[in-house]
Amino acid sequence: MSGPNTPPRIFCIPATEAPVVAVLRRGPTDWAHVGRWDTASDSYEPGSWFHGRLFPQKCDLSPNGRWLAYSAMKSGADWPGGEIYEAISRLPWLTALAAWEAGTTYTRGIHFDDEAGTSQIGEPDVGDPSPALRLYGVKLYGRNQFAVERRRGWVESEDTPPREAGGHWDEKRRVEMVKAQPGTGNPLGLHVSGSYAGFREMPDYHEPAEYFLTSGGDIHVLDDVQWADWDRAGRLLVATKDGRLQARVLDGFDHEVVFAHDLSGMTPDPQPPPAKATKW
Repeated sequence: MSGPNTPPRIFCIPATEAPVVAVLRRGPTDWAHVGRWDTASDSYEPGSWFHGRLFPQKCDLSPNGRWLAYSAMKSGADWPGGEIYEAISRLPWLTALAAWEAGTTYTRGIHFDDEAGTSQIGEPDVGDPSPALRLYGVKLYGRNQFAVERRRGWVESEDTPPREAGGHWDEKRRVEMVKAQPGTGNPLGLHVSGSYAGFREMPDYHEPAEYFLTSGGDIHVLDDVQWADWDRAGRLLVATKDGRLQARVLDGFDHEVVFAHDLSGMTPDPQPPPAKATKW
């Protein structure tokens, strides 16, 4: 359980076609917060506070950076979506524009797909997803670790055990994923290694993932980082273990922080969403 001085747990989801990152923050234990990180203007927009659980590795951000697909659990929720549900909202809010009752946490969550108009999850219990479906499909994640990263260009390293060694839910193997630095002639490799990574936002139960950089045969461990990915310009985007968002420009393994935003001191402050959060 997290106390008042425990750093927040942070997981981020970059858009694939826009300079936008969804920021999912957990802390205190029973609270989650959503934010919008604009990596073009280097700015952060706070959004919804949620008294419940979000499951980051079951979430997705639309390629255009506008819509968040999320998996949530809110005990005692009295609405057609039930206590455990999947929904689509307008980032950085959690106002459900469409929602589907899941009924159990034993789901893999939903993601956006390039095949517009397709849906694997049937009719919604709340709202109408047709505005999103005009641009994208909505599908179920497969049973793989690092599901969010796989949709963003990360691939398994050559020495990762094969998928069949992972069991039905792919929880029985240690997976290493790697993504090359974009926009450079001599790219660094960004690696993340962990077991049962689909739930790595809960280090009390599973081993936290480790991030490190490689160049040739050299390795540099990012021991202050709990999440990382590249932006399209080759900057390293990170969430630090003490609760800060940073954009880092790298010179080999050395770096300069060119943007920082501290999320560590936030306390729950739920507010009514703005009117635009209720519109597609």
